[in-house]
Amino acid sequence: MLTLLDIPTIGSLPRGKSKIHLATGNNPTAFEAFLAGTFKEWQEHQNGKNFECNTIISLIGLEVNHWLFAGVYRVLGVTAGTQPAYLYQTELLPGQDDLIGRVIVQYQRPSRSSYIWGHKYEQNLAVLEIRRERVSVEPFPGYNNVVLDHSRLKVVIGLQDPSWKSVLSNVQGVYLIADTSNGKIYVGSATGAGGIWQRWETYAAIGHGWNVQLCELLDVIQGKGVEHANNFRYSILEIADSHATPQFIKEREDHWKKALLTRKWGYNSN
Repeated sequence: MLTLLDIPTIGSLPRGKSKIHLATGNNPTAFEAFLAGTFKEWQEHQNGKNFECNTIISLIGLEVNHWLFAGVYRVLGVTAGTQPAYLYQTELLPGQDDLIGRVIVQYQRPSRSSYIWGHKYEQNLAVLEIRRERVSVEPFPGYNNVVLDHSRLKVVIGLQDPSWKSVLSNVQGVYLIADTSNGKIYVGSATGAGGIWQRWETYAAIGHGWNVQLCELLDVIQGKGVEHANNFRYSILEIADSHATPQFIKEREDHWKKALLTRKWGYNSN
């Protein structure tokens, strides 16, 4: 069995007293932070003193027992705070960039703990696959197959991923936002230059897109707060080319509001 540390580039890194970080998390997940290029900062924010060690072997959860190698980091120090409770200072050890995001490890965690000692478990980190290319945002799946959680939408928009931007910028249409916390839905439309992409950029930035009921829902003082947008899931109901008139798009939006009863049971107010 080839283990992660049997790979010479990784095994030769100075580790000292090490911990393995089985990173998952939410809002965003560790994987979403990795795709967005912010995993180092994501990992450094901890609610407990979890990295009392010299180095961190970082693995990101993909699916059951499958983990993505995200690097070996040296721990430089830690600062106590409030949000988060502890802010670590780390640096990525040199020479491993080519393997980060390419090595898939198979490992069955012995408990629910996300922070385990390297000397106890590193021999169990079996290499399942070394991919030809670093993992990245999934390519655009086609209009009929779009289902994006809010955190993943922010990654796609933040990276300005060309496979998504090129197609969504060139179509107008009607889209759906589903609140996964309660099942309520919102029907919206996108017209004009920039198409659906430009409209969804606004949701990624502020959560509510200036829609009346969503503004009230995410109001920091009287509503649930902007964090509630992390429950949103985006999909496309229908598209129209650049020649469709705003009136036509509005009529199609009205059709979907009637069909899905979003004025009565959802988040549409008109």
